[in-house]
This record gives sequence, C-alpha cells and structure tokens, in this order.
Amino acid sequence: MGADHTRPAPPAPTGVRRILVATVVPLFLVTVVAALVLWPRDSREPTGGADLPRYHGTVTRVVTEPCPPTPEGGTGQATGPCGTATVAAEQGPDAGRQVEAPLPSGPGASRIEVGDKIILVELMDPADPTIKTYNIAEHQRGTPLVWLAVLFAVAIVAFGRWRGLAALGGLVASFAVLLGFVLPGIGAGQPPLLVAIVGAALIMFVVLYLTHGITAETSVAVLGTLGSLVLTGILGTLATAATHLTGYGSEDATTLSMFQQNVDLHGLLLAGIIIGSLGVLDDVTVTQAATVTELANANPGLSRMQLYRAATRVGRAHIASTVNTIVLAYAGASLPLLLLLVADSRPVGEILTSEFMAQEIVRSAVATLGLIAAVPLTTGLAAVVRTAGRAGAATDAGARPPSSRPPAERHDALEALGGAAAGRSGPERSTEAAW
Repeated sequence: MGADHTRPAPPAPTGVRRILVATVVPLFLVTVVAALVLWPRDSREPTGGADLPRYHGTVTRVVTEPCPPTPEGGTGQATGPCGTATVAAEQGPDAGRQVEAPLPSGPGASRIEVGDKIILVELMDPADPTIKTYNIAEHQRGTPLVWLAVLFAVAIVAFGRWRGLAALGGLVASFAVLLGFVLPGIGAGQPPLLVAIVGAALIMFVVLYLTHGITAETSVAVLGTLGSLVLTGILGTLATAATHLTGYGSEDATTLSMFQQNVDLHGLLLAGIIIGSLGVLDDVTVTQAATVTELANANPGLSRMQLYRAATRVGRAHIASTVNTIVLAYAGASLPLLLLLVADSRPVGEILTSEFMAQEIVRSAVATLGLIAAVPLTTGLAAVVRTAGRAGAATDAGARPPSSRPPAERHDALEALGGAAAGRSGPERSTEAAW
C-alpha cells in the first residue's frame, strides 16, 4: 500500500536530530566566521575612466543617407546604417528639446526606429568644453525587464504558492551573497576559491532551509551539498594544475587582468566552477534526500541498504539527464567560442588542447564528477538518518502482538488481482477480503 504524500514526513528520532544539529550548526558558524574574515573592508574606486553622462530620450525622426566611402581606398562603403536621428531628450541639460545624434553603425549596432526609447551619451569637445554632441548608446531595457521579472515572480508564486515565495526569497538571498560578498571579495584580492566555497556555503544554508524548511531531510541535503562542493573544489584544483590552466583562456579574463591586476585568474576559474555547480548540486541532493524519505514512508520495512539501492537507482536516472544539462548549459554560454572552433583551420587535437577550450572541458568534467559524488553521499546519509532508531523501536514493540493487518504475500496479491483464475466460486465474489 502506498503512503500519503500529502502529510509531512515523520520526524527523525531525537538522537538523530541532535547529531544533525551538532554537525550542521558548527559548520554554519564556521561559514559565517570565514565570511566575516574574508569580507571586503576597503571600497575600491573603479580603475577605468570617468563614466560619460547618460540621459533618456525618445526617437522622433530618423533620416538615413548613403554611407561615405571608406578612407582607405575610397572605393568601399562604410558599414551602415548611416544618417541621423532626432531625439526628444527627457533628461539632462537639454531636457524637453530636440537633439540630433548619428545613427549607430558597425557590427552589433542597434537598429533605431521612430518611437524607440533610447539612451543618449553626452560628449564634450576637449578643445572647447562649450561644444557638445550626443551619441545613441543603446535602447532602454528597464521597462521590459521589469515586466519580465514580474511575470517570472507571479508564475513561481502562482504555481508554488508559499514554497514558490520562499524560493524567490532564496533567489534574492543568492544574488545578495554574490553581489555583496563573492564578487567584492574576489575584486579585493581575496583567494577566489576560498571566497567561492564560503559564498556557496552561505547560499546553500540560506536557500535550502528557507525553501525546504528546517528538517532532518534538509539537513541531510545541506551536508551532502557541502561535501560535494568541497570535493568539487579539490578536483578542480587538481585538474587545473594537471592541465596547466592559467585562467587567461578567454578575452573577458584578459580584459579583467588589465583593470584589476591583483585578481588571481586561476583561482577565479576555480571559483566559477564552484558557483556554477552549486545550483545543480542543490537539485540533486534535495531530490535524493526526498526520495529516501518517500521510499521509507511508502515501505517502512525497507532496510538501510534497500533504501540506499532504490534511491540510488533514482539518482542514476537523474544524473543521466543532469549531465547533459550541464554540458548544454556550458555550450549555450559558449556558442561564439564553438563557432570560432568550427571556423578554425587547425587540427582538432590542437584545438581541444588549447587553453580556451581545455578550460571549458575541465569545467564540465569537474562539475559532473562533483555531481556524481553527491548522489551516493547524500543517499547514504539520508538512509542512515531515516533508518536510525528502528532497532530501539522494534525492541520496545517486542512484547506487543503483531499487526492485525500483515502485508500480503506475493501469491495472495496475485490471487486477489486475478479472482477468476484463482477459483472464484461465483460472479458475486469480491476480492476485497483478500486485500
């Protein structure tokens, strides 16, 4: 007979809860202390140049014209479109006036049409500060993004209700930790790998307990996630050392090194692996802990090893699909890189062993290994917690009579399901008695 999944899982024995508290609470305190030690205390000014003034405006007129010849040979044409746009400035010294700006041109230039909400950049002539011009920087995207965020939040709350609201709170907490601790800490010169592990642990504690409640099942998922994160960090360190990765495998990393010379790009690569694998690890560990709980509720007679084996089979199916998810996620984020590889004329072996490709392979492989390790680790912990205390309960119930409703044997169940084949005496006979 199946268990009622609408009811909460029975609480773990008192001794087990005490052990979990004695394990999780010190880990949480260590994480908080480490975060306080690594917290960036000096606010650094940006090393780049001063930001140009940016003002909102609405395009009221667009005039296109043939592009002038390129200055090299005089025969080719400049990359279009060419012309000017008249913009009603909404901010700045010319608010309420019509100003003109050249149409953006070149690769990746925005297409400007009448009625578009755009952002103007004010340029000053260094020789004569009284002379200023405007350029169109980009479109205003604030309003569409706000509506998309509202739709996202409403859909999550409408489907998940209070659990969905808690998930939104966890998402806000995750971004708060990333923007308030992880990124400033790495930018201040702290060890990126250590900052990433501490930041991931903070996110894990807040998100899991906020979303799934303070239960033994959640504590098991927390311990499984934390152990897998540490293992992922160790594997990432060994893999990047073995492949001699420096962290300079992308144009973004090279540009960052020009603005912030004190950032350890090798450590930043490891930190990216940790942060990138955290979300998938949470999914796997929570699923495995919940699977063990549901199996134990559905059949309390399952032994610890039987629970472990059954839940591991579920974990294998989950991992088989999640591995593909990880690889596709990295591939989707690196489509320009993959297109560059297709256009490259070098041998395939040389391309795969180059640093910018090798670091993507290391990312996927290390994240997958940490993910695979999370299944047996979390499943084993959950099986131990769920079966703990059974021996004592059986001893206490030793003098009690057996249950008045013993589980049906296999042949009894078959007879109940196939009453006609089992020698049913008449059509009025029911199988309810056998069950």
